[in-house]
Amino acid sequence: MTLESVDRAALDAAVEQALKSLREGGIPIGSALVDASGRVVAAGHNLRVQSGDPTAHAEMVCVRNAGRRRDWPSLTLATTLSPCAMCAGTAVLYRIPRVVVGERRSFRGREDWLVEAGILIVHAYDPRCIDLMERFIRERPDLWNEDIGVPA
Repeated sequence: MTLESVDRAALDAAVEQALKSLREGGIPIGSALVDASGRVVAAGHNLRVQSGDPTAHAEMVCVRNAGRRRDWPSLTLATTLSPCAMCAGTAVLYRIPRVVVGERRSFRGREDWLVEAGILIVHAYDPRCIDLMERFIRERPDLWNEDIGVPA
């Protein structure tokens, strides 16, 4: 499987998770971890609204779902939206070498931390991710501002 195929499999799984969160009334952000063959080893979606947990970002839920493991440096993390400080920090902590970002127009997280740590960022500029976030921000601006920490 080519690296491009691995990235596509990871992002496809992340988009599925984002749509699941939206159907549940949550914030439409999804994440997936895949191995070198493109096999999804864990996935998660933003559960902040559903659980009331402010740390339940998609990437954090995905990493929690992955459980205890030692193969982090061989995995690729995909996320439908540029990762915030908490989520970028988790990728750095576990030495995940590649992060596929579905979109970064509506929010640019701490990609600088990823780069500084030597993590390769693949910007997909995926139309599904862009449309999903633009529509959500337009329809639910208060919830979006809450998610990114904009004061009321």
